[in-house]
Amino acid sequence: MSTTPSLAIREIQEQDVEPLVQYWFDATPTFLEGMGVDLSKMPTREEWKQMLFAQIHKPLEEKNSYCLIWLADGIPVGHSNANKILFGEEAYMHLHLWKPDLRQKGIGSSFIQLTLLHFFQKLQLKRLYCEPYALNPAPNRTLEKAGFRLVKEYVTTPGWINSEQPVKRWKMTFTQFQEGLHTH
Repeated sequence: MSTTPSLAIREIQEQDVEPLVQYWFDATPTFLEGMGVDLSKMPTREEWKQMLFAQIHKPLEEKNSYCLIWLADGIPVGHSNANKILFGEEAYMHLHLWKPDLRQKGIGSSFIQLTLLHFFQKLQLKRLYCEPYALNPAPNRTLEKAGFRLVKEYVTTPGWINSEQPVKRWKMTFTQFQEGLHTH
């Protein structure tokens, strides 16, 4: 009988930088391309660390990216970051479960629920979007399960390390999120 881990989130801290960067550099090219990453746009390990440290130390309203670490039984196992932040209005979230053995077990939806509450409150958002690679079914299923609504599917370059690709734009408003809390 398997036991469900205790899940929690917290803001990124300096000790999280190395495991977060390790996630990207331990990933196989096939895994990265499956997320829509353009391998030629990947920063070096040192560049990635410098970007993360810079974001950790910026005031909240000035952050280009706001990162939460996902914890299972107190151990960092993934992260979600918001970028394209218009403080008090909207942001775009990204989801990354670092541990392959935890994927496709349903805990992604639980992490998203914890993450949504934090992003909506801390960034004072009215809307939150997520645009996963359309050909990667796992995050698309997870977002639907979490209560996001599909807005459209289109071709774009969704992020600074991505190639042009088909994405699915999912949207959650703060009102939808609040209503979902009352139905669970």
